Amino acid sequence: MTSRDVLFAAVGLITAAAAVLAVTNRRVLHAGLWLVVSLGGLAGCYLVLGAELVALVQLLVYVGAVVVLVLFALMLTRSGGGEVDTSPAHRWLAAGVGAGMTVLLGGALVAAYGWDTREVAGPGNEHIGEEIFGTWVWPFELLSLLLLAALVTAVAVATTGHSRDRAA
Repeated sequence: MTSRDVLFAAVGLITAAAAVLAVTNRRVLHAGLWLVVSLGGLAGCYLVLGAELVALVQLLVYVGAVVVLVLFALMLTRSGGGEVDTSPAHRWLAAGVGAGMTVLLGGALVAAYGWDTREVAGPGNEHIGEEIFGTWVWPFELLSLLLLAALVTAVAVATTGHSRDRAA
């Protein structure tokens, strides 16, 4: 077992623990923050595996966009401080479904690929970077403008709603 394997296992355990806390936390805002830790840990796993570009995309897209959108929606609806109330039967059912899916997916992956090391084939980071920042740069820039317009519109709607609440 190499130091890279130990580091991957440590980052994986932190990621799994944060994912469990994100799912089991009763406060929605705290669950969103644990989701940030979990997705950041997943980016750390990608870094340990040598996939720097995938780790960067993981941080930018999921941590930098999706989770921020979720937390922004929680702030807009003012339900961030609320708690989720579920029955113990629902929790046990969800835990059983999650454990069953984990066993099923793990069994399918081991049956298909075994425990042997696989060589990764495909284009490297340099080729992907050239494609993104060469051929596909304009679609990415247009997408960023669209996301910026959506963010400005959400802020405008949120401030308009607050001013109406104060007037009433």
